[in-house]
Formats: sequence, structure tokens, C-alpha cells
Amino acid sequence: SHGNKEVFSCRGILLAVQWFWDRGHKDITVFVPSWRKEQPRPDVLITDQYILRDLEKKKILVFTPSRRVGGKRVVCYDDRFIVKLAHESDGVVVSNDTYRDLQSERPEWKKFIEERLLMYSFVNDK
Repeated sequence: SHGNKEVFSCRGILLAVQWFWDRGHKDITVFVPSWRKEQPRPDVLITDQYILRDLEKKKILVFTPSRRVGGKRVVCYDDRFIVKLAHESDGVVVSNDTYRDLQSERPEWKKFIEERLLMYSFVNDK
């Protein structure tokens, strides 16, 4: 949302990480699809892509798997990575996704998602 739905803003990810870091949260994991490492296309713009690699080097960001099959990109369902790790580590999910489909997938995830989902908004860089 930092890119106003026009671009994928890596700076927005960094701002969110920094916000939690400044408040003493050091166990932070960001999941991003691995295709975000690729050269951006005109219809899928991305800004400050170097931030992703910097966060990966600091072991804060994890790229979820994707591959090409017959010229088409096949991506994993990264929502499952997010909810599974947060649940196992007693964490919080920071997302505007409601994960409705995953709430019915595993009973223990339903209560977790209801109670540990932190939705957000950006106002410029805040």
C-alpha cells in the first residue's frame, strides 16, 4: 500500500520493518515472492529493489519459491508461509489480507488470525 497500488514499494517494507525494530521487536520476518527479484515489467513496477536484497542479507526477508513452467510463472501460496510461521512463533501477522481461506484450513489458525492480525495504513512515510 505504500506505493499507492501503482508500484510495489520496497521502501514501504523497510519503513514497516524499521517501525517495529525501533520499538524493540527484533524477530521480524518479511515474506516476498521470489519473482520480485526479477527485472520489473512496465505493468508490474517495483521501486528501490535493492532494499529487498539488503533485508535478505540481514536475514529479515525471505523470498518464497517460484519457478517457470512452460514460460509461465508458478508461485507458491505465500500466505500459508506467513500464517504458519507467525502461529508457530507466537507472532503477529502485519497485513491487510484477512486470510479467510486459511481460517477454515486449520482450526487453530482461525483463532490466531482473528486475534493476531495487525492491519495497517501508510500516511506518506508513516
